Amino acid sequence: MTIRTLLADDQALVRAGFRMVLEAEPDMRVVGEAADGRQAVQAARRLRPDVVLMDIRMPLMDGIQATRELTRTGASGAPVNVLILTTYDLDEYVFAALRAGACGFLLKHASPEALVEAVRTVAAGDGLIAPSVTRRLIAEFARSPTASIRPPKELDRLTERERDVLGLVARGKSNAEIADELVVGTATVKTHVAHALTKLGLRDRVQAVIYAYEAGLVHPGSS
Repeated sequence: MTIRTLLADDQALVRAGFRMVLEAEPDMRVVGEAADGRQAVQAARRLRPDVVLMDIRMPLMDGIQATRELTRTGASGAPVNVLILTTYDLDEYVFAALRAGACGFLLKHASPEALVEAVRTVAAGDGLIAPSVTRRLIAEFARSPTASIRPPKELDRLTERERDVLGLVARGKSNAEIADELVVGTATVKTHVAHALTKLGLRDRVQAVIYAYEAGLVHPGSS
């Protein structure tokens, strides 16, 4: 199955670099490009990509507003998967982009392999935040005035092991790292993550990380 991608960045050389990396993969195809957020929204609704790679700072319409529009409704009435790509690992706009519904966040200086894996992850319906910045990113989000505390009773839907896994996800651990820490198989970890998402009504790992901090399951600075 070919993953159809749309590149949204105001720098032509950046788009060219992303295109070269993605189209070198047999299961990926770049179906369009956009130089600003408005073009990105229009192109996504017309081309129906599986993933939009979205820059934050663009003219006419920034990546936040474009993300908000695309995750709310796509070309066929369904939300579009948006992967945020930015130069800044603590860009204040990233917090707003995640709240706007972005599925993932990756730094532009990530390796080509990381970019390809991120696109595949988001296309599969899973969320992703660059491991190198997960703790700082979500810690800052949790400190923000707009962060709300969800009713603790929602966590009662989870088993003890599902809570453990959710907490480790919130600390930026990969499935393999969680499996090592809990001494279980990665397939078991994936199952626990899936069950936790379903029980809490969350879309992906990004929402799970934010939820864990908002609900007080983990706290900023914890490790």
